[in-house]
Amino acid sequence: MASGNGKRIFFYVQHLLGIGHLVRASRIAQAMASAGLDVTMVTGGSRIEGMPGEGIRHVQLPEVYASNSGFSGLVDAGGAVVDEAFQAKRVELLLGAFREAQPHAVIIEAFPFGRRQMRFELLPLLEAVRSATPKPLLFSSVRDILQENRKPGRDEETALLVEEHFDGVLVHGDENFVRLEQTFPLTHRIAHKVLYTGLVLPDPAAPSEDQYDVVVSAGGGAVGAGLIQAALEARERLGDQRSWCVITGPNLPAAEFERLTQRVPPEVTLARFRTDFPGLLMNAKLSISQAGYNTVGDLLRARCASVLIPFASGGETEQTVRAQKLADLGFAVSLPESELNALSLCQAIEQAERQRRKPDFTISVDGASRTANIIQDRLSLV
Repeated sequence: MASGNGKRIFFYVQHLLGIGHLVRASRIAQAMASAGLDVTMVTGGSRIEGMPGEGIRHVQLPEVYASNSGFSGLVDAGGAVVDEAFQAKRVELLLGAFREAQPHAVIIEAFPFGRRQMRFELLPLLEAVRSATPKPLLFSSVRDILQENRKPGRDEETALLVEEHFDGVLVHGDENFVRLEQTFPLTHRIAHKVLYTGLVLPDPAAPSEDQYDVVVSAGGGAVGAGLIQAALEARERLGDQRSWCVITGPNLPAAEFERLTQRVPPEVTLARFRTDFPGLLMNAKLSISQAGYNTVGDLLRARCASVLIPFASGGETEQTVRAQKLADLGFAVSLPESELNALSLCQAIEQAERQRRKPDFTISVDGASRTANIIQDRLSLV
């Protein structure tokens, strides 16, 4: 791969509930660093061990979190509502990091298609980019399926911001699987700026040394307690004697994790986080999970039987769209979150395990390296 010639990249990532955004961004940052680009990543959510990874300059802003599953407010690390003074401090730190980095390109994860809660600091960042000399290139980095806007005017506002400020929109998906216009109706306005990268997946995992027949996972864990409870009850109902591994996610509340620790039988291994999760899926006969971007990417490689319970609280639509796409392909069984209970999950498990043959379909999964190449190519033109 060609050298990045020391070009500097400033990458902003704010995860509010799960960790999928940070996982994907960290993989992209690693690929850019491997390509010779000098990457500074600014994060403002919970600190996750190993992310963004070695070789990445990391700036951690004071942490903020979604106050609820509907993302309707922000709280700080102590649970207090974020006030104007807190916001002002974050803006100061973010703009200071930008000035220090003196980047040739800026990448903002999700915004303006998402992360409206962070407008208080991202709009000042856009203005800083606009007024910088020389002006860095500016990219938005988004997953393949967006949350559909429910309020009038939101899509128009997003399109205007892209038209006015952004040089490109990096869509981390395969256009033959799902196109941006399917979840963003004004794509025609910005089509000349849309760049599909393929899915951002890690290198193919070797099977883990640990082997479990069934792997249950709840993403980041902040909203996964119901899935885990239903899975354990379904196991009892089915009389399933196979080996199970239940991964709660690092953000499952401590009291809930302790309760589960006291309840699970010896045949069930309970863990908060497994770095070898993709390798566990390579060994598994069945996966029960949400339908987040990274989890589904790992499942596409593992090809084990799969039950997807897409996160849909607070009007979220992204995971439902993804799960239905995979169900339509015969790749998985999709069980709506609103219908989740032990009985419905038992039925979904039985249906998934009858689907022995998977259709042959290909999907681009080299999104991290492709993103690095796109950034390098664009920088070579300025």
